[in-house]
Amino acid sequence: MPLPHRLRSTPIPAVPESPPTVLPRPLYGLVAWPCSTLDRWLRQQQQRLGVRAFGEPHLNLRAPFSAEPSEAALVDSLRSLLAQTQPFEVEVGGWRVFPGTVFLECHLSPELLALHDHVLTLPGAPPQPYDQKEYIPHLTLALGVLPWARDALNSELLQLTPPVSRFTVSALSLTREGGGEVREIHTFPLGKE
Repeated sequence: MPLPHRLRSTPIPAVPESPPTVLPRPLYGLVAWPCSTLDRWLRQQQQRLGVRAFGEPHLNLRAPFSAEPSEAALVDSLRSLLAQTQPFEVEVGGWRVFPGTVFLECHLSPELLALHDHVLTLPGAPPQPYDQKEYIPHLTLALGVLPWARDALNSELLQLTPPVSRFTVSALSLTREGGGEVREIHTFPLGKE
């Protein structure tokens, strides 16, 4: 018995094969976390002012980068690269405002500059546009500040003084960016061989 027209099978047209999707490599970072007092204060200011940054407050030792080697090889390379690095001090500066961005600048000491240059030698991870002469160590308070909110935010910044003028960095962390967050992958204690 023939099937009614609406139940007859109709051949499905062939879907052309599309090339395999190549996912972009993840972005990694080598960061220092501020001391707990400064971290807590920055988060409180973000909440009070209704602003956000990318992930938790952190100091990039180099601009976020993609890397050729596997994550395990990246950890091994960084372990070797940082083996002789000792804990260091970071001096907190003042506010710096760019279109859409507000951050707490940190002083680029000779020690911090030498470490920045050193970590740029990481194999398979070339320097990025905000490295070398463009490198400004900082802790981001706000990203995506709209032009109409800039003046009000700038007047608030004039009244904000960080609770510490310096902090000690005793570990660095390899991070991976994803979903608007900075996820810690591995921690490298400094001064321990």
